Amino acid sequence: MYKLCLSFSPILLLLWLGMWWFTGLESSGWALVLFWLVLGIGLRSKDSLKAFSFPVSILGVVALAMFFPEYFQEMNGFKLTGLINPLIQLIMFGMGATLSWKDFAAVAKSPKSVGIGVLAQFMIMPLIGFGLAKLSGLEPEVAAGIILVGCAPGGTASNVMAFLARANVALSVTLTSISTLLAPFMMPVLMKVLAGQFIEIDLLKMMWDIFKIILLPVGAGLVINQLLKGESTVIEKLLPVVSMVGIALIILVITAAGRDALLQIGPILIFLVMIHNLLGYGVGYGFARVIGMEERDCRTLAIEVGMQNAGLASGLSNILGKIATVGLAPAVFGPMQNVTGSVLATFWSRKSI
Repeated sequence: MYKLCLSFSPILLLLWLGMWWFTGLESSGWALVLFWLVLGIGLRSKDSLKAFSFPVSILGVVALAMFFPEYFQEMNGFKLTGLINPLIQLIMFGMGATLSWKDFAAVAKSPKSVGIGVLAQFMIMPLIGFGLAKLSGLEPEVAAGIILVGCAPGGTASNVMAFLARANVALSVTLTSISTLLAPFMMPVLMKVLAGQFIEIDLLKMMWDIFKIILLPVGAGLVINQLLKGESTVIEKLLPVVSMVGIALIILVITAAGRDALLQIGPILIFLVMIHNLLGYGVGYGFARVIGMEERDCRTLAIEVGMQNAGLASGLSNILGKIATVGLAPAVFGPMQNVTGSVLATFWSRKSI
């Protein structure tokens, strides 16, 4: 089936180009959506291309939301943005359920690497985001979204990319976990200091909101893991799938909600988000190299700094009631980092340590 999908995808691409030429862009949307989704499935037919399967499929989800936003904004009077926070909590629960107290032992084994990683996580991307927001010329709420995604902890996808890049996976998991647990305290403070001039930030309320989104579900997941005592094989197999579906749904709903604004400022925002993401990789790697970390740890730090929890940033923008403005940068950052992260990980996987 995978090989068949890969062979059929060029036909769908030609079909989309033909429909765009003869009938216009709007009526050709379904062909473009099918092309990305079928190509994403087809990439699983080759081991060297599997890493690109999910990012390419996400492009199909983005195309679906851009061409048919009316189907993903409201259903029987219920605004679908109401699903964002429960989905994030489900993903965070999954993260907690795959962790154990042993995963945090790396803090004691290599406190220097973990300390440097956490410092870089909450220093490099927030400052880059602040600089880009100041220079962007975008309206304050949209610019604040760039800072928000920069202040977020590392995303769970970074652990997969670290594995593909032949980086230090144990360090990656530890940094993601520690930065996620610190997020309820670090994100509100960073947002108050860096984004306070763009939007009003209620420090204590944001702390409580992030606590509910992160610490409660992660803690519940940890408890479940301890109760099952390593017998959660089925859960561990299901949770990655649930997480990927959850991420796809979050991106679908957010993109649909901000579709009109994205059409107006899309190119500028996409450029700024790409610069933010790429500088995260570059500065993260350079920072680790300058202080003398080994190559595997340098790769890990680059990926952890460059890949943010855009879903959490989206959830916070939804709580703020500004999903169509503050939520735009996280909506673009999520798909962007999956594509760039896969490319970087594939490059490093073929490069000797």
